[in-house]
Amino acid sequence: MSNQYKDIVKQRTLLNSFTLSGTGLHSGLDIVITFNPAPVDHGIKIKRVDLEGQPVIDALAEYVINTQRGTVLGKGEITVSTIEHGFSALYALGIDNCLIEVNSSEFPILDGSAADYVKAIRVAGTEEQGKDKDFYVVRNKIEVTDPETGSKLTLLPDDSFCINSFIEFDSQYIPNQSASMDTMTDFETEIAPARTFVFVREIQQLRQAGLIKGGNLDNAIVIYERKLSQKELDDIADELNVPHHNADELGYLNHRKLAFPNEPARHKLLDIIGDMALIGKPVKGRLIATRPGHKINNKLARLIRRDIKLNEVQPPVYDMKMEPVMDNIRIRELLPHRYPFLMVDKIIQLTDNFIVGVKNITTNEPFFTGHFPQEPVMPGVLQVEAMAQTGGLFVLAKLDEPERYSTYFLRIDNVKFRHKVVPGDTIIFRVELTSEMRRGIATMRGLAFIGDKVVSEADFTAQIIKNK
Repeated sequence: MSNQYKDIVKQRTLLNSFTLSGTGLHSGLDIVITFNPAPVDHGIKIKRVDLEGQPVIDALAEYVINTQRGTVLGKGEITVSTIEHGFSALYALGIDNCLIEVNSSEFPILDGSAADYVKAIRVAGTEEQGKDKDFYVVRNKIEVTDPETGSKLTLLPDDSFCINSFIEFDSQYIPNQSASMDTMTDFETEIAPARTFVFVREIQQLRQAGLIKGGNLDNAIVIYERKLSQKELDDIADELNVPHHNADELGYLNHRKLAFPNEPARHKLLDIIGDMALIGKPVKGRLIATRPGHKINNKLARLIRRDIKLNEVQPPVYDMKMEPVMDNIRIRELLPHRYPFLMVDKIIQLTDNFIVGVKNITTNEPFFTGHFPQEPVMPGVLQVEAMAQTGGLFVLAKLDEPERYSTYFLRIDNVKFRHKVVPGDTIIFRVELTSEMRRGIATMRGLAFIGDKVVSEADFTAQIIKNK
């Protein structure tokens, strides 16, 4: 994955708070919403300031309780709907941490797009924080389908998050449309201004369901493409408090022209981004969406959330063509270990919080002579040693004159061995600092992977001592 290891991206939050106000699309209420900066690893949370105790809900896919006409979060008695436009703006502009305060059960619809959110974020400013972003890297094809609607989302490996979206409707105005986004830098001008849309034939049904009380021609594209009687159309116009329209003239009812010829398709792409924001991590992958909607978007987001919960850490991606951060020569400059006890071949990633090292297991490893001659297996204790050497390189790389120091084990805990390691395997070690280094003491968590599998793991404490 290009630049994945060397271009480390930091978490971001808002530089200043900002407030927006407007009408709720479904409730018709006047709503005030404020977006605030938040500390690292806070994520995006929503606080209902109008409820007793001002309860907070995490903006994550598992809390989505309804996807009928927008994305609705719910936990206990807390619900918040129509969040997707605001979340698409946060995601596209790289905001990882934010506390959103809202005085209603939904976000304001504004003009039906994400443009006002983007403008407000630009005015408020954003700032880099002191911890690395944690990406969800797509390693294999992921696909979800909905036979009832014919919807399908396919997520494939890619260097960044990009989308190809295709929509289909039984409509002469938008029978088939597509929209694409190859980079998030396109979002502000090419995607954010795209407004939500509705067919006139749906409006009565939505009104009867108690929805779109705040809908009008200023916050949605309204498509009139199946002829109604003049009275039926006049009644709908009166309910929406908009001017009457000649029932013989089919087409778009809005006075404002379409922002793009394929504005509905671009808005569906905007919705996808808002729903993917509920994964809780930015994604590196290409999404191909056929007939997307909030229901199937959430199905994919939930699937990824389950994968995140099941796997403590994603397996590091190892691109053999990439230049190492530390080669074997640099490793020997930092570590005192030599044959047959130098257990790290190269370092492929080094961040403020973790390091990733590689050990290629060959049939010529000296320990295979006795462990075991007829069935060579790498001793677990040497896997932990290799893990610790990788951690030692992490702490030594932070020091001035690192060659004058050595690292020593003080403690090893929670060691587990899950799979055999044999000749021909390549082990990827990921060692993360679990607490701030103090007085030369470092506590770390190590995981050893072969492919997607964790083969061993351990927590250990090491001391950095200056050589005599």
